[in-house]
Order: sequence, then structure tokens, then C-alpha cells
Amino acid sequence: MDATARPEPPPGPTRGDQADRPADPSAIRRAAWAGLIGTALEQYDFVIYGTASALIFSKLFFPNISPAAGILASFSAYAVGFAARPLGGLFFSHFGDRLGRKWVLVATLFLMGGSTLVIGLLPTYGQVGLLAPALLVACRFVQGFGAGAEQAGAATLLTETARRGRRGRLASLVMTGAALGTALGAVAWILVQLLPEPALMSWGWRLVFLSSLLVTIAAVVIRRKLYESPVFRELKEQHAEPRRPLGEVLRHGRKPTLLVLFMNLGVTAQSYTYQVFMASYLVTSVGVDKVFVPKVLLAGAICGGIGAIIFGMLSDRFGRKPIYTMIATALVILPAPSFILLDTRSPVAVVAVIVVGFILAGQGAVAVQMSWFPELFGNRYRYAGVALGREFSAALGGGVAPLICAALLSAFGGSWIPVAAYMTGIMVISLVATRLAPETLNRDLNVPEDATDRNAREALTSRS
Repeated sequence: MDATARPEPPPGPTRGDQADRPADPSAIRRAAWAGLIGTALEQYDFVIYGTASALIFSKLFFPNISPAAGILASFSAYAVGFAARPLGGLFFSHFGDRLGRKWVLVATLFLMGGSTLVIGLLPTYGQVGLLAPALLVACRFVQGFGAGAEQAGAATLLTETARRGRRGRLASLVMTGAALGTALGAVAWILVQLLPEPALMSWGWRLVFLSSLLVTIAAVVIRRKLYESPVFRELKEQHAEPRRPLGEVLRHGRKPTLLVLFMNLGVTAQSYTYQVFMASYLVTSVGVDKVFVPKVLLAGAICGGIGAIIFGMLSDRFGRKPIYTMIATALVILPAPSFILLDTRSPVAVVAVIVVGFILAGQGAVAVQMSWFPELFGNRYRYAGVALGREFSAALGGGVAPLICAALLSAFGGSWIPVAAYMTGIMVISLVATRLAPETLNRDLNVPEDATDRNAREALTSRS
């Protein structure tokens, strides 16, 4: 017997086309709200920190170095949160595939919201010296650890709860939640920047981080009433939940996990470049008033949230692969024209660049991922596979993208050309991986085979 053969789940009822049966409307509503609000909190936490890194943290936590070095230090602390995300994904996905999606999603909320709250209470460098940036980095690590299983869990839950033909639009609500979090973060900064500069730098910025408590409470209340997904309930009924999901991913799910990693690598790099680095670039290089930046981010978030739903619906109509390929191709071409337009200093051009970046990289591409990535995996280690692929790519792409862009800008005398080349090059990797990935539209999510298995693809083709 082949020791590497895929383990067969215990015998159980054959569900076949269970996903075609009418879904429980109450379960769908609760899953939709849980995914939307939870991801809103995650994105709110990251956006308010990213904006603070670009605008004020270099002065509060890294004041005794040059402005350029301060920005680099702030973005380095930002990257720590992404370095922790794969660790959080490894830890929480184990329990998500064994014990269920619901309670893992509740636990991650407390870690993300709690660490953001603590950042608002931290002493600054002027108060405690080097302890201040050390505590900031520690909070970022805990924040990233909690976020490591957030979007993967929400995407898995929503995709497994929706019926066929509507998975894309329902799962895309995760990214609508992300857009909502970005919008809330932008509004928070817009309001706090109405304060005089001394008040903003002393206590005003703290209000932005302390406000995450309200979003956390709302998200926890909604998620406590969440139902488990039908796919996981079936696994529990059959006693087929895996003992070691991560081990099964490494033995049997390497191909879809690598596809997820490389398909997301360029997207997450560009996403956080537009959402975080561009804010710093507009202020320090283009000369845009820093009060204008949160307003631009707000416009981008609103349009991105709408774009997420549209691209999710399009992926239900035309397939995941064609829509994702179209977005990835556009993102390969977009960087150089974006910087050319930004350097015009035209408010209309600046808004247009950020809005398009949000629609395509920030929300649109990831909205398609929310249904495509879970569909790539079999039912026994779906959560673990999505979490590992997405979070390692987030650390390698999104986590270091603002830092790399800031370093390139500094190293090449403020020229944006190396930054654009980096953005295009890393996106080409994702485009190639996209062309290698299988189409998964309307795939049966109750089967243990991955979509990359030849037999699974043939079975899907025969039913289509």
C-alpha cells in the first residue's frame, strides 16, 4: 500500500449534490454578518496602524533618527504583524479544522481587538525610551498572530455555507467588511486630525486605537450566535475531522497550498502598497497635505467595497479563473502609470490612482480569492490549507511591501521607478500561478479530494 496515499474518510452518508439544496437563510445571514464585521475589525486595526506609521509613529516612537529612517522603522514594526500571521495561521487553523470554524473566529477577535486597544495606551519614546518601540512591536506581533486565521476562517465558513452559484458573492462580503474597516479607519483619522497638532500628537492619536473596542464588542456579539458550516457539521457526523490538519496539508495538499501562496503573493504586496506605502509617498514625496490622505483612503475603501461584491458576482457568472486573470493582468500594467499620475499632484489623479488600486488589488482580487481558495481544497484540511497559503504569502508580500518600497525610494534618490518595477515583477509571479490553477466554480465542497487532483477535475467537468 502506498504510504503517501490520501486517507479515506470513514463511511458516511453520501451527500452528492448537497450544496444544491436550499440553504438555511438564517445561517447564511449570520455567516455573512460574522464574516463582514470580523474582517472589518481586522482591517480597521491594520489600517489605523498603517496610517499612523505613515503619518506620526516615526515621531512618537522613533524620534532620534532621520525622517526617512523613521519611516523605515515604522514600516518595520508594521511588518512584524505580518511575520506573526503565518504563526497564527498555523496555530488556529489546526483547531479550525478539528473543532470548528466558529470559536476560532471568536478567539481571533479578542487577540486583534485587545492588542489594538493596548497600542492606544502605550507610552511613547519621550516617556520611556527604547521600551516604547519594543512594546509597540510586541503589540503588532499579537495583533498579527490573531489576524493569521481571520480571513481564511471567514472565507471558509462563508464558502461552505453558501449554495452553489452564490458562493462568490457571499464570500466576497469578507472583503466588503475589509473595505468597511478601511473606511472606518479613514473616518477615525479624519476626525482626529481636526484636533490641533499638539493635541493630536499627545492624546488624539490614542483615541483612534481605543475606538477599536467598540468594533470588537460588536463583532464578538455577532460571532457568538454563529452557526457552524454544513460541511464541517457533516465531517463531525461522520467522525471524519482530521487529527492533524497541518500534517495532512503537508502530505496531500502541497500543490493547492503553493498555488494559493503564489496567487496571493503579488496581490497582497500591491494591496498594502496602495493602502499603506502610498499614504507615506503622497506626504513625503508628492507633497500632499497629510489631512488629505485619510480622505483619499476613504474614497478608495468605499469604491473597493462595492468592487468586491461586483467581482464576487462576476466570478459566480463567468468563473473564478477568468475574472482573477483579468485583475492580475491589470495589476501587472498598473504600477508605472499610477506613479506618473501621482506625481502630477492633481487631486483628481491621486484619488483615481488610489481608488483603482483599492478596487483591483485591495478588494477585487481578494474578493475572488475568498471563494476560489477554499474551493481548491478538500473538506478535511480546507481551513489549514487556505490559512497557510494566504498567510505565508501575506508575510512575504504584504508585510514587507511598504518596507521594501520605502527602502527602494530612499536608495534610489526618491525615484519611483524601482518601486514600480518591484510591484510589477511580484505581480507577474501571481499571474503565472493563476494560469496554472484549476477552475473550481460550483465544485462539491464535501469531497476529500483537492481541485488539483485529476479525478476531481474530471468529475467536475462531467457534472458541468
